[in-house]
Amino acid sequence: MSLPDYEQFLLRRQQSSQDYGFDPTWMPDKLFPFQIALTEWAIKKGRAAIFADCGMGKTACQLTWAENVARHTGKKVLILTPLAVGPQTVREGEKFGIECIQSRDGKIPTQITITNYEQLHKFRADDFIGCVCDESSIIKHNTGATQKAVTRFMNKMPYRLLCTATAAPNDFVELGTSSEALGELSYSEMLTRFFRQRDNKGQLQESRNQEFARMAVNHYARLSFRVHQSIGQWRLKYHAVQRFWQWVSSWSRACRMPSDLGFEDDGFILPPLKEIDHIIKPDSLPEGFLFSVPAFGLREEREERKRTINQRCEYVANLVDHDQPAVVWCHYNQEGKLLTKLIPDAREVAGSTPDDEKEEIYEDFLSGKLRVIVSKPKIGAWGLNWQHCAHGVTFASHSYEQSYQSLRRIYRFGQKKPVRWDVVATEGERRVIDNMRRKANQADEMFERMMTHMTSALRIKRTEYKHKTVELPDWVKE
Repeated sequence: MSLPDYEQFLLRRQQSSQDYGFDPTWMPDKLFPFQIALTEWAIKKGRAAIFADCGMGKTACQLTWAENVARHTGKKVLILTPLAVGPQTVREGEKFGIECIQSRDGKIPTQITITNYEQLHKFRADDFIGCVCDESSIIKHNTGATQKAVTRFMNKMPYRLLCTATAAPNDFVELGTSSEALGELSYSEMLTRFFRQRDNKGQLQESRNQEFARMAVNHYARLSFRVHQSIGQWRLKYHAVQRFWQWVSSWSRACRMPSDLGFEDDGFILPPLKEIDHIIKPDSLPEGFLFSVPAFGLREEREERKRTINQRCEYVANLVDHDQPAVVWCHYNQEGKLLTKLIPDAREVAGSTPDDEKEEIYEDFLSGKLRVIVSKPKIGAWGLNWQHCAHGVTFASHSYEQSYQSLRRIYRFGQKKPVRWDVVATEGERRVIDNMRRKANQADEMFERMMTHMTSALRIKRTEYKHKTVELPDWVKE
């Protein structure tokens, strides 16, 4: 092995991302300073991830990134979005003077083409020099079909960009799949390099056992403890914590406010948020009970929801009985149908709704033709901007991600009015609300830790040690 080859070998082994991009050739005047900084960094990186909160202008950043790649290379760029976000992206492009056209049939009408993830199979990767994944959390599951398809599609592209709201800081799976899609360490390589596998039974250390035992004061703390035991097979190596975040910060940027990047927060201060929990006393009791008791476990919670569906939906219909826009989130098909029936001027976006009709309903709600929209979080809670609406209603749920994304459709930067967020639950679902509040507090704490680690890692000065004369051992020369 010659000296240059050995230096390249050492370079490949370092725990930081390389630059694959170029200096920006164009930047729109309408971008905020922090957006310019994010976009310039992503263009110079060439392969990067922007984990920025809802409403911080990720669409403008990704369009500017795509325009620069198209101008620099003279080749085409594909932007992947969730369903119905495509038209919204086209409008953003018009606002910034960037030509982009949506395609659903595999045709490439212009330099920057937009399509949704469900239509990806109609396009050929060889036709594009770069790809953008909007709301890239869709690829966070390392065993998911979409993750595999998107990663395989971008595999040989020199330019790649992932954009999503702040990734869960304790969700190392999402960081691993994002890294793999960008051509950095694969998910398994990330685990091998920075994590240590627990013993065969996945047991926690004694100190962690004691900590969780102290936390186990209610059902969901105990449930969290059992889940942690079953899936918590990996933990960060103690000596690799700083190195891990140094590596993550070499290919990604995360922020919830411009101040996280060292800029002023002017114009990005959210209006007041009023969260109201509505606890309904069921009209009917569970079979065999003389009084209402808390539901214990997912099975009892489902039974409680199905038994009280009429009462809960009638309550929600009364909450949105006004003349202002409102969005109602449900979890069951029967809830969606009943809510649409009880609310005269509402339309439902269900899983069975044709794609064209879904986009039509979204557009009508955004334009003001439709006052109330009813849907499930897993269908419409990602990517859509509904700042014109300041009232949301949802049923209680254990999924923090769905709850957060549902709220952020209306409570996002750009919202000018105070927002009201109603959470409806029965007496038996009090623990569900408590669990959600606990997860929200935990997510805030974890993000603060993430920003501390990443900020510290970014301050580390990377130095390359080069010697003009190096005497190689015999085993290297051979």
